[in-house]
Amino acid sequence: MESTSTLGYKNDMLSFDGFRNAVIEDYRMAVVSREVSLLGRREVLTGKAKFGIFGDGKEVAQIAMSKFFQPGDFRSGYYRDQTFMFASGLASVEQYFAQLYADPDPKNEPFSSGRQMNAHFSTRFVDEHGNWLDLANRKNISSDIAPTAGQMPRGLGLAFASRCFRASKHQDQLEHLSHNGNEICFTTIGDASTSEGHFWETINAAGVLQVPLAVFVWDDGYGISVPKNFQTTKGSISAALKGFQKQADTNGIHIYKVKAWDYAGMCEVFEEALQKVRETHEPALFHVEEVTQPQGHSTSGSHERYKTPERLEWEKEWDCIKKMKEWMLENGLASVEELAAVEAEAKETVREGRNLAWEKYVAPIKEQAARASELIRQSMVNDIDKYNQLQQMANELANNKEPLRRDVIRTIALAIEVAPSSPSAAELKELRTALLDESKQLYNSHLYNEGPKSALKVPEIKPLIPFDATTANGYEVLNRYFDALFNSNPKVYAFGEDVGYIGDVNQGFAGLQEKHGSDRILDTGIRELTIVGQAIGMALRGLRPIAEIQYLDYLLYGLQPLSDDVCTTHFRTGGQQSCPVIIRTRGHRLEGIWHSGSPMGVVINALRGMHVCVPRNMVQAVGMYNTLLQANDPAIVIECLNGYRLKEKMPDNLLEYTVPLGIPEIIQEGTDVTIVSYGSTLRIIQDATDRLSKEGISCEVVDVQTLLPFDLNHIILSSLQKTNRIIFIDEDVPGGAAAYMFNKVMEEQGGYRWLDASPKTLTAKAHRPGYGSDGDYFSKPNAEDVMDAVRALMAE
Repeated sequence: MESTSTLGYKNDMLSFDGFRNAVIEDYRMAVVSREVSLLGRREVLTGKAKFGIFGDGKEVAQIAMSKFFQPGDFRSGYYRDQTFMFASGLASVEQYFAQLYADPDPKNEPFSSGRQMNAHFSTRFVDEHGNWLDLANRKNISSDIAPTAGQMPRGLGLAFASRCFRASKHQDQLEHLSHNGNEICFTTIGDASTSEGHFWETINAAGVLQVPLAVFVWDDGYGISVPKNFQTTKGSISAALKGFQKQADTNGIHIYKVKAWDYAGMCEVFEEALQKVRETHEPALFHVEEVTQPQGHSTSGSHERYKTPERLEWEKEWDCIKKMKEWMLENGLASVEELAAVEAEAKETVREGRNLAWEKYVAPIKEQAARASELIRQSMVNDIDKYNQLQQMANELANNKEPLRRDVIRTIALAIEVAPSSPSAAELKELRTALLDESKQLYNSHLYNEGPKSALKVPEIKPLIPFDATTANGYEVLNRYFDALFNSNPKVYAFGEDVGYIGDVNQGFAGLQEKHGSDRILDTGIRELTIVGQAIGMALRGLRPIAEIQYLDYLLYGLQPLSDDVCTTHFRTGGQQSCPVIIRTRGHRLEGIWHSGSPMGVVINALRGMHVCVPRNMVQAVGMYNTLLQANDPAIVIECLNGYRLKEKMPDNLLEYTVPLGIPEIIQEGTDVTIVSYGSTLRIIQDATDRLSKEGISCEVVDVQTLLPFDLNHIILSSLQKTNRIIFIDEDVPGGAAAYMFNKVMEEQGGYRWLDASPKTLTAKAHRPGYGSDGDYFSKPNAEDVMDAVRALMAE
């Protein structure tokens, strides 16, 4: 083993005693973390926790890397980073166990308010009003997600933000968010997860972009039970990445190999390499080899089933804590007796933390159980059998040593069922209602922002269109708006395929890169997944990215991080983090299979947690962008692909007017039938209704404007109450967004009460449209289809 050195301790004049004490403290932290893993597994196996996945075997490596994690830096990691969190001072043993028990109290479990599995960490990025904190002066943890390699695209974005900050001409306005872009993003991943496409796309993008991304790959030889020879070419991620190695006068990444048990060696490599990343913004990958996994993959199985006896014996011999202890003894840094005392103290610390976490978690539930038990016990009934049933329920609840909130509410419900006519039933119902209301806040809140930064709280401002307003193409409206926006807001960035040099394929950004700089309006490779990842990281760091997915059909490439990461960020952090990504894309009615998609059913079901805006024209789209930029909620804006060259009148207040989300607009009044739709389909409908009016059929046409949220004030219901007939039309597949709108109005709004005829939907065919104008006409609703459907409705 290597001899002692400064090992990352900054003071070159550190005395031997000071150095020795610091190393002993590192050893104590490693033992604490190991004991957390051991006790955590027992808590799962005894039933006090549901599932556990732990970081045992990675303790020493994570302590070494934590030494170079500085205020301003970010971590985008995965669920085995507990030691890093302990060593960085961002998690306590008690908090760790609180999350293992799913404690919903944020005072006890500050990472996710009990919403995430153990070892899914986060730190607060925004205050209770939605304002970004001074992230430049604190250590920052982006909220973890479990999907394998899901942390990689976000890590790219967090690192890319440093590049944006370093190049910004407005650093004086951004100093609370960054110190000249000196921040590194530390990203951790298991070796088997490097098989995912997320990893490869991120590594390629990082090598092209040259951003301060430091990727730590923990190589324990397996992906659950599958050896790495089945996972990775050449059985080594560093060997497979050899072509990415940065050389002089090239881009790329620096690649380092270290051993997980070599405390001194890792400290030395990490110190020099990470300083280079910080200064140069050249990314680095650290292949941490010979990692052991003392307890196997998780609590759901045993690694003895798939590891050979020889492998298991090797893991015992090369355990990182065992090797660190040997190194300390060999170098005279501690005695056997001192380390034994450290180990005993560490174990006691963990036991105390576990006990405190359990007591705090269970105490309020026991209070609920005691109150419910007492009320049930005191219930007044005349039937002795019912009396005995109630007493048994009360006793079982009172004697439950490990009650859940659901046990309390279920028992109350059962008691009410036994004696619904009891004078005590009203009090039990009142208690149940109160507990359900409390549970809604604990378990169902914060899907979207609920405070001042809610997009639903942005006041409506109408566009000012003078009588002599200039008439312009739709893309020119967008271009004028984006020009003004980039002049006024230094936090706004735009990027995507063909966005920069040519100004996007439909010219919304034409000429703006030259005017505002390639650091703010920029091209990307064809890599939708990491375009989304760039946006996620930038948004988390307080910037306002507008990320373009060139066509709606290609959104599927980037759907996973939007669904699993963006949509859940505010919810899974209990409101501590917001991710105000704006995805700009276009779709509908272009002729051909791959650019004509309208997969709105996919979007609205996969992206709960984002707003889904479907403007019919570009003036409306601008108002939606203005609304979103005043709020902290993420959104997707789907512009009409065939609307860029349609003439519109230019508003005078481009930067001020807003479109309220969730508020439909009646664009044509009528009395006979309500037609509900959005986007490009509205132009088809208006052609049809003009012709229907000559037949004496008066149609009211409603533009929903947004699908998420949907008609918050029940404007469509009001229209239906007037016409008593309704049809929902769009160009999604059958059962897609039209069925969604149907459900909202008929079931949620109770629209069925006002019907004089069966409600209907009109959609595209189940297949993609064939190429050409005829392919479009016979695949998606056309004006004649609309007319036939309305006539049939009127004939009922």
